[in-house]
Amino acid sequence: MPDTCRDTIISSRRLPLAARFTRAGLLIATALVLASCGSKQPKSLVTPLPPIAKHPLPDSSSSDHQPVRGVWLTTVSRLDWPPIPSVNVSDPATRVRMQKQALTDKLDNLQRLGINTVFFQVKPDGTALWPSKILPWSDMLTGTIGQDPGYDPLMFMLDEAHKRGMKVHAWFNPYRVSTNIKSTTTAALNGTSSLHPASVFVTHRDWIRTSGDRYVIDPGIPEARDWITSIVAEVVARYPVDGVQFDDYFYTESPGSMLNDTQTFRAYGQGFASKADWRRKNTEELIAQVYRTIKQLNPNVQFGVSPAGVWRNRSHDPAGSDTRGAAAYDESFADTRLWVQKGLLDYIAPQVYWPFARDAARYDVLAKWWANVVKPTHTRLYIGVALYKVGEPSRNEPDWSVQGGVPELKKQLDLNDTLPEISGTILFRENNLNQPQAQQAVNYLKSRWGS
Repeated sequence: MPDTCRDTIISSRRLPLAARFTRAGLLIATALVLASCGSKQPKSLVTPLPPIAKHPLPDSSSSDHQPVRGVWLTTVSRLDWPPIPSVNVSDPATRVRMQKQALTDKLDNLQRLGINTVFFQVKPDGTALWPSKILPWSDMLTGTIGQDPGYDPLMFMLDEAHKRGMKVHAWFNPYRVSTNIKSTTTAALNGTSSLHPASVFVTHRDWIRTSGDRYVIDPGIPEARDWITSIVAEVVARYPVDGVQFDDYFYTESPGSMLNDTQTFRAYGQGFASKADWRRKNTEELIAQVYRTIKQLNPNVQFGVSPAGVWRNRSHDPAGSDTRGAAAYDESFADTRLWVQKGLLDYIAPQVYWPFARDAARYDVLAKWWANVVKPTHTRLYIGVALYKVGEPSRNEPDWSVQGGVPELKKQLDLNDTLPEISGTILFRENNLNQPQAQQAVNYLKSRWGS
């Protein structure tokens, strides 16, 4: 990063927090400076954004305390939306019409089901589903990174969901740049170099690592965390979102594709006993920074995280749950329990994707463990439920297919309703509501939640 840009970042950090963020516009200006420094974009791209209150902002109301009946609507790999056929049509107007119709059809269906909150994936990787000055347009919409889809999907979603009385949380994957490292993907990312904005893959190549067979941003680089925060700030400042959510991809590794952050640790890890402790601190820094930024822009916007269901196993930590599952603390270097205790989140939505009978990670054991974690705090607890398993035969988890998975689903929802610390349920994921094997469960949900 050029010295002038580094000076800008450092000088803004020296100011007291209140002075730094007294005006939302100052934060956005800083965010755009951060984005523009590395990419050397034209000055026109760092002009002020539209007025902060361009659209009505969500306000606090009694509905905030109603139980969340939510669903994750995924855009990565077009798993839930947009429909793949829409991307293949040659006429842009037809594509826009197909995508909008598909989304309103989904919202109508969710409304009938009694869903009141949609967690909409607006940043599936290093691209955006809104006209960003920091990220290029997502290729999920058109098949080409950086190609304008002809409308604003985030604004369309907000308008249509709010029209139906449903809330929308903008769901971000903070560090993922791509879902694979194929040569075609690399070429597509490099091909954005002439775009404004270009992909972070070319504007900040020194931030990019390979991990879990994906291109990711190294979480240990402070400027990279500033950059991610600026992306969230852009959305919160410009759109009437009800919330912001990060998923569980913080440090993501696989045995054959580990993150090589040795040099980053040498540069920034002084004073830490281990790289693991340093990594956990990096993740906490991002969460704290994003939380502060959101609250300075609009205190009514909720910030939450949806981590892996297991914080730590009791075999590794006496404070952990009586489970034997992959733990966020050790696998993703995310001390999610600490974030709740420190008040860095408005809500936490652990992915408790196992049935009551799964001995290694029982649903009731984890739900009750999380209920005890949030009990002395002001953090709300929503439980992520494995809709994608409902109706699917499984040797290890056969209860998902008994009577179409309805008895298991009923037990989980009953427990959520029984424990006062649990403020709602989120289903993963939307398109599974349309699968034949899930229809008994869908009918049950409609009878339980629907109007």
